[in-house]
Amino acid sequence: MIPLSRGVFTIIKFRTSFLRQSYKWVGCPSFEVKPGIINHMKKVLTLCMVVKDNQILLGMKKRGFGVGRWNGFGGKVEEGETIEQGAHRELEEEVGIKALALEKSGILDFSFENDPKILEVHIFKVTDFSGEPIESEEMKPEWFSFDNIPFEQMWPADKHWISYLLSNKLFKGELLFDRPSDAEYSAKIISEKLEEVTSL
Repeated sequence: MIPLSRGVFTIIKFRTSFLRQSYKWVGCPSFEVKPGIINHMKKVLTLCMVVKDNQILLGMKKRGFGVGRWNGFGGKVEEGETIEQGAHRELEEEVGIKALALEKSGILDFSFENDPKILEVHIFKVTDFSGEPIESEEMKPEWFSFDNIPFEQMWPADKHWISYLLSNKLFKGELLFDRPSDAEYSAKIISEKLEEVTSL
């Protein structure tokens, strides 16, 4: 057997919780990379929930992640954008309206079994906007009354945090699913933590 040189070592990756990753070096002095340093493990997204006259505007996702499900409007924050700029851009691209004000409502961390990536979703409530909702290549919009929100065709945790948003409460949460929802499959919640907070 050819001996390994001193510069060669093995990295063992293990989960400390479903949303945290730790790395330990074997064969050298104890060393740990703290959660949050490995930025490529986290993807920042936005989600705008448009509300007017006791109705909420949702979009039927026509393609990509979450296809076949009703959702708010948003997506990935691009390089060089602030989170708010990304929220404004995605809202205009997906439904053709311009938010005159964004109200930060919550932050949710989504993750999936057997996938170390975390989706950090910044959720905004939009009550003041210009323009009329129009269908795009991504989304088909429709207004729903608060007592007729189609939760059975949405992500399973939506009914929990949307109640916070409609009650003007700030919230944070961590959600672990088995795998993403699509038109044929509704994701199962493995673990859920959701709480009201005083600031974001």
